[in-house]
Amino acid sequence: MVTAGTGGIGLETALGLAGAGFAVTVVGRDAGRGARAVERINANGPAHPARFLSADLASLDQVRALARTIAADHATSGEPLTVLVNNVGAMFAERQTLGGVEASFVVNHLSPYLLTELLLPTLTAGAPSRIVNVTSGAVTVAKRVFDAVEPPGGYYGFHWYGRAKLANLAYTLDLADRLDGTGVSVFAADPGGAATDMTNGTMTDPKIVSPALRVLWPLVRRTFERSTSGPASAAARPSIAAATDETLTGRTGIVIGAQAHPVAPHRAAADRRVAEAVRRLSERHAPLPPPERRSRGTARGGGYPAGGGIIRMNHPIRMAS
Repeated sequence: MVTAGTGGIGLETALGLAGAGFAVTVVGRDAGRGARAVERINANGPAHPARFLSADLASLDQVRALARTIAADHATSGEPLTVLVNNVGAMFAERQTLGGVEASFVVNHLSPYLLTELLLPTLTAGAPSRIVNVTSGAVTVAKRVFDAVEPPGGYYGFHWYGRAKLANLAYTLDLADRLDGTGVSVFAADPGGAATDMTNGTMTDPKIVSPALRVLWPLVRRTFERSTSGPASAAARPSIAAATDETLTGRTGIVIGAQAHPVAPHRAAADRRVAEAVRRLSERHAPLPPPERRSRGTARGGGYPAGGGIIRMNHPIRMAS
């Protein structure tokens, strides 16, 4: 399953996985884009036809519903879920909230965190399986304090995006430790950058960076343009490698860099204090049912309580696909 898989990097990832023999499910908000994505994947004559599931991954309620659907489908069919690629991402030029929580943190961390946690029983039942969380080089500009969803100070979209991605990367490495020995491998994939709906829109606005960088905006913008000028097909290679590379079998907790090879994780993401703070924030803002209820939900296709974020938006969201 590939989230935000109806265009851009997500669709290229889905195409790569279908070509590798997987029965691919792409998830997105727009049914029209979903139908076109499935048509393009199936036009290549994959071993298994692709399908589309509709879900707005900016809504934690819809994430919970998606997890119920996936768990029920696999319980009914008996087919294993062997790969989950959390590809969703979004950046905002101005501060927004989803369910009272800063939007970048919801979309880039809480959404994939919640989906992954709810599908762990299904992924464990389908082991050997892999979880691939798409990260970003923007983690290097992130504030590293996670006492709250938002650090003090002004709102700068690129930095807040990087901070949410840092939270998710810390979670990814922590999850790999938790699942070591279960047959579920956990990887992060850094696409490096590509021309997508998100980068072609938000990253042209100087408000996304701190005042110090705005002084250098012509240089910063050129840097952004160079780093996001590549094709989505190249940016999808790390995710495809993380999901399929046989040399990664039995390994976990690895970051696959933009060249589709393992690289060292960002130092802050490997800090246990960061991981623990992120875990507390995640459990507070995206609460999980007790483990036994999650297991029953997987077996019967139900059992997850309603909850999570309700969308309240003042500006359009730009999602990476």
